Amino acid sequence: MTLTSICQKAFEAKYEVQNLSTEIKNKALRAVAEEIVAESDSIIAANEIDLAHAKENGMHPGMIDRLTLNDKRIEAIAEGLRQVADLPDPIGEVMEEFTRPNGMRIKKVRVPMGVVGIIYESRPNVTPDAFALTFKSGNAVILKGGSDCINSNIAITKAIKKALEESGVTPEAIQLIEDTDRAVTKEFMTMKQYVDVLIPRGSAGLIRAVTENSNIPVIETGTGNCHIYVDKDADLEKAIPIIINAKTQRIGVCNAAESLVVHEDIKDRFLPLFSKAMKEHNVEVRADADSKPFIEGSIDATEEDFGKEYLDYIISVKTVKNVDEAIAHINKYNTGHSECIVTENKETAQRFLDRVDAACVYVNVSTRFTDGFEFGLGAEIGISTQKLHARGPMGLKELTSYKYEITGEGQIRG
Repeated sequence: MTLTSICQKAFEAKYEVQNLSTEIKNKALRAVAEEIVAESDSIIAANEIDLAHAKENGMHPGMIDRLTLNDKRIEAIAEGLRQVADLPDPIGEVMEEFTRPNGMRIKKVRVPMGVVGIIYESRPNVTPDAFALTFKSGNAVILKGGSDCINSNIAITKAIKKALEESGVTPEAIQLIEDTDRAVTKEFMTMKQYVDVLIPRGSAGLIRAVTENSNIPVIETGTGNCHIYVDKDADLEKAIPIIINAKTQRIGVCNAAESLVVHEDIKDRFLPLFSKAMKEHNVEVRADADSKPFIEGSIDATEEDFGKEYLDYIISVKTVKNVDEAIAHINKYNTGHSECIVTENKETAQRFLDRVDAACVYVNVSTRFTDGFEFGLGAEIGISTQKLHARGPMGLKELTSYKYEITGEGQIRG
């Protein structure tokens, strides 16, 4: 099937999807969840082909983790679909309603975007997540996954289409571009006549390629150079588990911590504890000159280290004089994703919340919680690090637009 015909099918399907009732959409989503679980053996078999190719090609362990599917992760995918079915339907919500002095009544009503295109890498769970959110919000979706997970994506999409058809819904609501040629990806970015919005998910290189080459409006989901700042008034027993979780629970995700910032008043007490914890979890530490003497086995940090998303068992460390220097350092090197302060001082915490420029700012909480599921949004389409249209975890409402509905009794403008 040609790219143009794929886009045309999605364009035609959007008019059916946008008019589906909440009941029909929810029934279809639950059917998709059951079908994906029922087809778990074939999906895992397809995923094993992708994993074998990835290992042959020397893929980084963090990326292999993102690529891997198993029974537990497939059940989590299905649960995500069920949770989206349980969420309130945003379509038709009256956002504002008012009457003008001339009697004209105006409603601002939430509506679908239309056709959502998503370009992503090495994460087959994006396929069902993206479908669930776009479908529940009344959109058709066109997916362009990477060659790394093509077999997994084909198997998952097949299950979704089967469940839709058996539910009496057009299977054309989801389209998968199976051609892995990069030229096709570039061409997809020019299909403005069919696609209403394009969302990239993946590496900094992919996101940059989409923002630079697309003539379709783009919602940028950014990389995550996430920091944890341990303040002089921090509870150190609280800080260590937060850092361990944020750094090591899953290294290949955008909400993992990549940088530690420490107040100089506690560096002699805290950094040895931190060093011991990182050593136990096999994390390499790259430290500045003020931090290095207190971290056994650490190496010198470079300027590049402070701005790097490692997606690996590596973390940078910077010592600062006060919270304002911490904020300045974070705002200079962060990617607008997720930042955390560990402190028991409420005024310091509020200063950090007010002045750090990021989509999600935490006090005494691991950055790993920046996630649509953890925020109660069900599955997520991505974490937006930009400020126009959406910011942070993108759920159902972030996949909608709005229109004004105006009624009157024959008013004309003078």
